[in-house]
Amino acid sequence: MSTDAIVLLKEDHKEIRKLFREFRGADDGDEKGRIVGRIIELLTVHTYIENEGMYPEVRALLPDLESDILESFEEHHVADVLVTELAGMKPDAERFDAKTTVLIENVEHHIEEEEEEWFPRVREALGRKQLQEIGARMLELKEKAPHSPAQPSALKKTIDAVVS
Repeated sequence: MSTDAIVLLKEDHKEIRKLFREFRGADDGDEKGRIVGRIIELLTVHTYIENEGMYPEVRALLPDLESDILESFEEHHVADVLVTELAGMKPDAERFDAKTTVLIENVEHHIEEEEEEWFPRVREALGRKQLQEIGARMLELKEKAPHSPAQPSALKKTIDAVVS
């Protein structure tokens, strides 16, 4: 298994996209609920390792990418709010599908920006060794990452602490 930070994040993205396709193809409310539960878990872990591992490291090493990192933190904040709301909803709730669709659209946009714009710039600027070191720390963070969303105020405190 690679410890390259970008490879690890792209593997997460692949798994998340697969769940998005499954949600879009699901007909049954219980099935959608199960899929959304898994989406919530994966996104919670993924945003945690990016917010706590990747973003602070890249921000320190590549100050030119600060605006991209700040935008990513805000995109995570929006996703975290939607995830928190979805975690408290039942699949038969009137806005469950609509809220999940908005989450999917936002996350797909975020993934696309990272993979097409941000990751190539990071890979070019950082050496293989640095990306492996960041990835190794991210794997450690993944072990202790929360698997369910925190309250929005706790998420805001985490983001504020990292960006200030």
